[in-house]
Formats: sequence, C-alpha cells, structure tokens
Amino acid sequence: MTLVVEDIETTETIQVLPEKVLAPWRLRAGALAIDVLPGLAVVATMFLVSLTVPTGVWLWVSVGTWALTILLILVNRLLLPSITGWSLGRALTGIAVTESDGTRPGPWWLLLRDLAHLLDTLPVFIGWLWPLWDSSRRTFADMLTHTEVRCVERDERLPQIRRWIAIMLLVAAGVSLSGVGISYATVYSRQRATDHARSVIAVEGPRLVSRMLTYDPSTLREDFDRALALTTDAYRPKLAAEQDKVAKGHPVVNEYWVTAGAIQSATPDRITMLLFMQGRRGTGQEVRYITATVRANFVRGRDDHWLVDDLTVLAKPKPPPAPPEEKPPPAPPGEQK
Repeated sequence: MTLVVEDIETTETIQVLPEKVLAPWRLRAGALAIDVLPGLAVVATMFLVSLTVPTGVWLWVSVGTWALTILLILVNRLLLPSITGWSLGRALTGIAVTESDGTRPGPWWLLLRDLAHLLDTLPVFIGWLWPLWDSSRRTFADMLTHTEVRCVERDERLPQIRRWIAIMLLVAAGVSLSGVGISYATVYSRQRATDHARSVIAVEGPRLVSRMLTYDPSTLREDFDRALALTTDAYRPKLAAEQDKVAKGHPVVNEYWVTAGAIQSATPDRITMLLFMQGRRGTGQEVRYITATVRANFVRGRDDHWLVDDLTVLAKPKPPPAPPEEKPPPAPPGEQK
C-alpha cells in the first residue's frame, strides 16, 4: 500500500530552540544598543552640525547625513528582520522578535512595535524594565503587538555579523568625528579668525585712517601716494579724486588722530568700524582744531595686510565747542554800590 501525503503550505517560522526560551533582558538591551546607539550618535552629531554651520553645502551635507542615518536605522530594525529574521544587534546576541506562534513579523508590524515603545518610554522608562519581572519577559510594546523576543539558534553567519558590526561602529565613529571637524572648521575656527581680526583692526584700523587723512603741503605728493597705498583697488579711484580736489585748491596742514572707535561688524576678512576723530588744520595763528565721525570698511589684503575699502563721513569736520565764559564772582557785600 502506498501512502500519499499532500504538501501543506506553512507560514515561515524562525528556528527557535527546542524549548521556547525567552530572551533575557541583558541580551535585549545589548541588541538594542548595537542597533540604535551608533546611529543615534551620528544623528545627534550631524543634527547639531546642521544647526551651527552657515547655509550652504555643509548644511545640506549634514542634513542629508543624519536623514540617511535614520533611514539605515529603520532598514536594520524593520526591513532586515522581516527578510532574514535578524537585525545586526539581534544576530550578535542570538535573539529574534517573533509573533506568539513563532512566525516572523512583517516590517509594518515591526514599525508599529517600535512606535509602541513610546509607551515604554513615557512612564519614566518603566516599560523597558518590565521584562525583568514579567513572566513572559515582555515590554508594553510586546503586550500591545502580541510579540515575543526569543533566543534562537546561532549559525555560521555569526563571524560575518561581527565583521559587519565592527564596520558599522567604525563608520559611525568616523562620520561623527567628521561632523565635529566640519563644525570646528566652519564655525569655531571662523569665530577664532574673526576674533583675531577684531583684535588686529582695533589697533591697526585707527592708524590706517589717521595716516590716510593726514598730509602736509610740503610733502603733499608723498603723503597722497602713501594714502593710496593703504586702500583697496575698489576705493583707490575715489580717494584719488578727493586728493585731486585738495591739490587744486590751497592745501594746508591736515592732521587727524582717533580718540575712540567701535567695531560694528566683523568677519575674518572684512570689518566695519566707527571712528571718532579729532584733528587740526593749518598752522600758527590760523590753526583750527576740528572733530569728525567716520565709518571705515577694512578688507584683508594680500600677505595678511589690512586695507581701507571705504570711508564714509557721518559727521563733517567742525570746530570743537568753545568753553563757556566764566562769570566774575560777585563783589563782597561791603563793596557793592
């Protein structure tokens, strides 16, 4: 007699140990740490970088990096287990998420389970610790989605899993360090360069403007040439035109010095500064003391030399206010008429 047995289609199951062994809490915690923490470190680092770098290519690089990292975390946590039964962390610790009947949950069910972990987190993370005393070793998310985490048989893929995890950790560390380097290069090093430029201009700026505006009729051509050498190519024609007006008139001794200044804005290569100036015009009995307020733009030139890029007079030169006249003291009462 021949016995014929029909093939019966069965749902794919994960190879569980002969006795259903629920995964202990330490294995679950280790698998979660491997699956999530390296990616979260990259996401946190690149998110902070995206908040600090200026708008431009580095902003898009940082945003794209942390968005891609989130996608890879989801692939490892949701898609990979539904295909192979493993995530990287669970493969290393020898555990797997199953439904109550031992079948492999799909990616959408795993997504629902990960979203349900919010219930584990909200009550002071008590849900994450619930497997320590629950007889079925379930979190609140497991209770909601009817899933279990079981120990499964390890196979020959374990050495390759270790290699892949080592690569993942190295890549995560490298990307995080690169993010720190990008932030330093684009923000902190720029800020240090700006601070250095401010300290230089605080000393050199007043000197440049004073030398540019000071001249003597006996050395007029040399003084004008020196002033032109202190300016950029963009501002030099404007200053030369002003010098021509002075040369065609009746030039007198013109000397300025800066008494106060304040930096309005600064970058490593360009600084705007307000300057309050005092000076004198003429000599001998015709000397006239004057004051003026100007706004000067300075640009870093070649060889790290600063040049005047523009000069705007905000308050035209004028004589300082005369001191008030002193009234004679009143006469003593006995001398009053």
